Amino acid sequence: MFGTVVVGVGIAGLARIRDLMNPMPSSPSEHLKLLGFVSRRSFGNINEAKQISLEDALRSKEIHAAFISTENRSHEETIRMFLEAGKHVLVEYPMALSAKAAHELWEMAEQKDKVLHVEHIELLTEEYKQLKKEVAGKDLVKGTLHFTGSVLDETRSGFPAFSGIARLTWLIDLFGDLSVTSATREKQRDKNYSRMTVHFQTANK
Repeated sequence: MFGTVVVGVGIAGLARIRDLMNPMPSSPSEHLKLLGFVSRRSFGNINEAKQISLEDALRSKEIHAAFISTENRSHEETIRMFLEAGKHVLVEYPMALSAKAAHELWEMAEQKDKVLHVEHIELLTEEYKQLKKEVAGKDLVKGTLHFTGSVLDETRSGFPAFSGIARLTWLIDLFGDLSVTSATREKQRDKNYSRMTVHFQTANK
């Protein structure tokens, strides 16, 4: 069995704990054993999973991999700690708040001979697979992708573009590399409203 720890118990972290404790039959998850979870808040146990300290998770010889589900701002530091401790890492997107940091982490994982995987679960859904089939072999002439969400705490989540990074990953997976031609941001503090509009161009313009 491959010992694991979940770091962060927000929506994503709780889903990880649930799935690791109840793996799908005959799935790779059956070979993973949840040995605990790490959180700044005090929980005790969650569904029979025990809370352990970050220090214990890093030191444990039985823990081979960490599932990082904390706020965006802390991803980089947490990945570094677990790679330094000789653990494999799965992190919810985005891996870091800058491309420079992300490249450094990839290099670090390679030097340590560890897996560093950025999870984007949406790319594995049946709806997305169907969308990919529908656009296969077609040329994109023009398109718009619009999505909404609650206003983010930028100190924890990073610049607003990070709230849309999942959809950017969609577009690159569907249509190849993109270049940014323009970007604007509108803010109305009195209405707690923020909007970001970005124009991309595919490799064939």
